Amino acid sequence: MRFILKIIHFIFLCAITLSCDTNSLANKKRVLIVDGFSNHDWKQTTLVVRSILEESGLFSIDVSTIPVEDSMKLASWLPKFSSYDVVIQNTNNVHNKALKWPRQVEQELEEYVEGGGGLYILHSANNAFPHWEEYNMMIGLGWRSKDDWPAIQIGTDGALIRIPVGEGKSSTHGPRTDETIYKLTDHPINQGFPDAWMTPNMELYEYPRGPAKNMTILSYAYHEETDMNWPVEWVVDHGKGRVYNSSMGHLWEGDVYPPGYRCVGFQTSLIRATEWLAKGKTSYKVPEEFPSESKVVVQPL
Repeated sequence: MRFILKIIHFIFLCAITLSCDTNSLANKKRVLIVDGFSNHDWKQTTLVVRSILEESGLFSIDVSTIPVEDSMKLASWLPKFSSYDVVIQNTNNVHNKALKWPRQVEQELEEYVEGGGGLYILHSANNAFPHWEEYNMMIGLGWRSKDDWPAIQIGTDGALIRIPVGEGKSSTHGPRTDETIYKLTDHPINQGFPDAWMTPNMELYEYPRGPAKNMTILSYAYHEETDMNWPVEWVVDHGKGRVYNSSMGHLWEGDVYPPGYRCVGFQTSLIRATEWLAKGKTSYKVPEEFPSESKVVVQPL
């Protein structure tokens, strides 16, 4: 309850600040969060992500919720992606393939990214829309069948290992655990991060699968059961646009501001990735108290 009141108070203060400071608003990058359905708690996910990003002072956030319960409204739902620097995709139809974006909206997103827009694939959003060919290209890797796409793992020497279609498993994950995130590629998003840092209560995706074209893997984690390293974060160049995809950011029904979202490392990655998607560079400083290889650092409730 304290967390909910804190969020409401914060949003209220933001509303006052933004209404009184139009010059500050003009300097902020515009972000659109798209939500409306998921097997995860998409409402709270949007609320928490919005709060983290707005508190950084770098972004102005809007939300477009897909009106899936109203066929008339759904037929006319058409977000103006071109008005935004970054789109955060927070929908997932993994358990209900009938839930889709209208084809016109799919095409609008394709044109937006190809034309230079930034797209953030938030956790389970990479489970979504296996039917959508261009989406598969944009996300690089996702939660996909072993019969459809190859998988990518990280060798002990840091080299990428391609697992062919039909081999290994379809994408899966075990229980949520504290995971050590190992930096694989230096990038503006992880500049100044330690080479290894720990995040709590994370789902590590095993056998992420997809076309993996024009893709750079930023980090990985080790999975004891498979004795393999699996990607955690990656970026994709798609046309003139940029895409960031990560398995971090799990928020399940019944969770309330869970430790994975309170993790300073995750919050910094979220802010940095969104800023990079918007500008191709980052200015947000790494907090002085940042997780280490053996220490989790979380914001208090």
